[in-house]
Amino acid sequence: MIDFSKIEQYRENNRIEAKKALGGLPKSIWETYSAFANTHGGIILLGVEELADKSFRAVDLPDPEKLIKEFWDIVNNPNKTSVNVLSSKDVFVQEVDGNHIVVINVPRAERSYKPVYVYGNPLCTYRRNGEGDYRCTKEEYQAMVRDASVKTQDMLVLDEMDMSVFNRESIRSYRQRMRLSRPGHIWEALEDEDFLLKLGAVGIGSDGKKHPTSAGLLMFGNEYDIVREFNAYFLDYQEQYDADTRWTDRIISSSGDWSGNVYDFYFRVYNKLIQDIKVPFKMEGGTRVDDTNVHKALREALANCLVHADYYGRQGLVIIKKRDAITMANPGGFRIEVDAAKSGGVSDPRNGTMLKMFNLIDIGERSGSGIPLIFGAWREQGWAMPAVTEQLEPERTILTLTFEKIGDKKSVIKIGDKKSAINAKMKETIIAYFTDNPEAKASSIAEYIGLKPSRTRDYLNELIAEGIVVAEGSNRNRTYRLKA
Repeated sequence: MIDFSKIEQYRENNRIEAKKALGGLPKSIWETYSAFANTHGGIILLGVEELADKSFRAVDLPDPEKLIKEFWDIVNNPNKTSVNVLSSKDVFVQEVDGNHIVVINVPRAERSYKPVYVYGNPLCTYRRNGEGDYRCTKEEYQAMVRDASVKTQDMLVLDEMDMSVFNRESIRSYRQRMRLSRPGHIWEALEDEDFLLKLGAVGIGSDGKKHPTSAGLLMFGNEYDIVREFNAYFLDYQEQYDADTRWTDRIISSSGDWSGNVYDFYFRVYNKLIQDIKVPFKMEGGTRVDDTNVHKALREALANCLVHADYYGRQGLVIIKKRDAITMANPGGFRIEVDAAKSGGVSDPRNGTMLKMFNLIDIGERSGSGIPLIFGAWREQGWAMPAVTEQLEPERTILTLTFEKIGDKKSVIKIGDKKSAINAKMKETIIAYFTDNPEAKASSIAEYIGLKPSRTRDYLNELIAEGIVVAEGSNRNRTYRLKA
């Protein structure tokens, strides 16, 4: 929350919007309400003006209680807003320097409430970026509608497709893995079509016949059939070890020399990801154990990336392995708060049927413990914490895993010698720090994130280069803040 005793130090950004509101409730407040609810949430300040230098100054609202009543009347009117995502504690009067302002804390809307639109028009759906509120594209609106459904995306029965879309070798391989994971399972004796029906890879269409589901097509289909339904479908794995070449190894779904489906992609990529993982010597019951928590975390991360992807989204799914880091980026945003996912116990996969398919061969977690498992494995190694970030336009979720000891530039898992990349998690933490502290010196930020000031300045310089943070002053007097 904002420190109102230092309001002059704040600036408008992707989480804060100031409106003078002396003439009553501004009409533009509803665009900001929609934008905050559809993005990461934010704070609207009524009775705060933005001065020429972009700083804030409180002005005394003549009747703040009347303004609050007008706000509640409109936000609860379905002809004005599609849904009210606020509770009574989210709107209140705050005294600042003897002046009375109104604070409206807009939370991030749950996916079932999105898209949050205004003026009774679904086309008036907004989101927030660093430059303010913008009207959503048709593609962004449709993605929110898909995510709002109670059914997960992959339950759709594809009536226009028949059983010929399946790659029989992929199905044979899956069934063999399931026999090893669940020997004697009741489905083991079923014919392939009946097995796929039980699995959720096949459904009964409106014509009463069997057709592939979206999950079945994605997991076991042939790439040339998958793209008929998912036009932007593309799976891409790259190894970027050499600065002089774009990649040193690559696996893409459209190469034509393999099925190109999600199931086969998982095992091809996982075997690449673990090639450089050092396995400690460990005996269990007289047998050497070659599996570590890092292996488990990589399996979980890869499965998460695949089952949470919006395959109708743009740019495809891209996994990049470098000498000191792995990034996994999939189309589609997080369906729950990132902090809730980190805490565990909450699971809301975009493709729940695909997750069930992975679970049956002992891959992936249904209980919401997947993200904590990944963070736990990295914490156990003393590595910089993984970073989960969300990107808009187009909407993507990015997981960054760095093999770097906290405060140490040397890579723990040696995949060659190279300068370590600036860790995305630290940058995310710094941005969060600025939400509560509008301005700070590098030494204060360093103490907060637990690094040396010199290392902290590396992160700050990256954020400056990305246009997120600005620096003011020089030498010992230099301070940093979020860019307005």
